[in-house]
Amino acid sequence: MTPTLTLQCLTKTYGAQRALSDVSLTVAPGERVALLGHNGAGKSTMMKIILGLVPFDSGELQVTGAAPGAPEARRHVAYLPENAAFHPALTGLEQIRYYLSLRGESPSLAMELLNRVGLGHAATRRIGTYSKGMRQRVGLAQTLIGKPRLLVLDEPTSGLDPVSRRDFYELLDGLAADGASILLSSHALTEVEARTDRILILSGGHLVAEGRLADLRRRASLPISFHVTPRQGSLPEVHLALPEAAVSGDSLTLTCLQDQKLGLLARISQLGSKVADIDIQPPSLEDIYSHFSKRDGQ
Repeated sequence: MTPTLTLQCLTKTYGAQRALSDVSLTVAPGERVALLGHNGAGKSTMMKIILGLVPFDSGELQVTGAAPGAPEARRHVAYLPENAAFHPALTGLEQIRYYLSLRGESPSLAMELLNRVGLGHAATRRIGTYSKGMRQRVGLAQTLIGKPRLLVLDEPTSGLDPVSRRDFYELLDGLAADGASILLSSHALTEVEARTDRILILSGGHLVAEGRLADLRRRASLPISFHVTPRQGSLPEVHLALPEAAVSGDSLTLTCLQDQKLGLLARISQLGSKVADIDIQPPSLEDIYSHFSKRDGQ
């Protein structure tokens, strides 16, 4: 399939400061991609370039097959900033009806959009009475106008409660299933770990890592933790069989590299009924993010 978004050797400088350096990536239709990076890594600059708000110095960029900011690209791209702002005197329904009119869509669709983001009950209330999470949902409703092919989302769950965050990602799942591409910037690593298809890590303007979480785990080669709980009275025997383990209370902790995991698991399995439980914890996305960011000297 033709990529929805293509960056090739993209470079952007601000004076002597290089914000992006030879960044290349693609986002396919229906793909959910997380864009990670510390403050100043280049995430905001990349998003602004994709939206056509900031020019780039060199490289190539296509957004839904067009130049960034071109009418064709603008028609198929939706953007949600971290802090969405709306007129406080308008109701949610009035605001979305206004945006629909600007996009040449029927204002009668406003209530359907508000219901999709869980704001139907507050549609006739003034936005000035909304919480930050509710304002964020208004922003999400406006990104759905016109069935965009690419959604660019900057910290989209900021201000949302846990239930609303779950509902938000379920909505994104549905959009991706219908073919929409999603580029999502977030500091909430535990959220994106399970709800995105691919991860991009920017550090100092460089794309230092990209791939599926399983691929990044293999590349990082970070330790895997095993927490072994012996059956009552079996702790001495289990520790004798696993002398490298650290004892904490009535359990043992071991670490190993990815290619040693099956061997260690086999050793533990041989202990049979002496073991009551095993908990295996692979490196988290936070661990992987820290690994690749530090590798670039950050």
